[in-house]
Amino acid sequence: MKSLDALVSRLTKLPGIGRKSALRIAYHLLRADSSFSAALAESIAGLRGRVKTCSGCGSYTEEDPCPVCADPSRDRGLMCVVEQPQDIEALESTGEYRGVYHVLGGVISPLEGVGPQDLSMGRLLDRTKALHTRELILATNPTVEGDTTALYLVKLLENSGLKVSRLALGLPVGGDLEYADRLTLARSLRGRTPY
Repeated sequence: MKSLDALVSRLTKLPGIGRKSALRIAYHLLRADSSFSAALAESIAGLRGRVKTCSGCGSYTEEDPCPVCADPSRDRGLMCVVEQPQDIEALESTGEYRGVYHVLGGVISPLEGVGPQDLSMGRLLDRTKALHTRELILATNPTVEGDTTALYLVKLLENSGLKVSRLALGLPVGGDLEYADRLTLARSLRGRTPY
């Protein structure tokens, strides 16, 4: 069936969706009420028109500025730098952070042709000055590219007078030492804190 094959082919282009999952989704859509399929199609079609980038932090939002940037109770002297907008959702879900954010839009990755000029680093420097930022928290992923990006930012900001910190890295709560990889264990030892 050409229509089914075309849908499955498109679904497999989504992250984390293989052919089997795409087939399950396609068959579910065939069995589902037609109003569900129509509403899903409308949501997908209208997504790019309704969601834009926040002029402040660079996150995704339907209103500009985003709710975090517009919230007067947020501590503007504390800025958390993340790779992508979805990283903000993960940090906000903790309920622990009350500062503002800055989305880089990726990480330095020479193999993929992404350099510092391709990220919103210039905008980051402008925002830290405009918001009178005291501390910059680097929350890039603990990957080679994330670490490279964090180190580049540390070097870039070394004479700025800003306090620059990094999210703690190490063992997850409830994790077992025997199942942790060597890199995680090494980072846990280096990042240990006093009791």
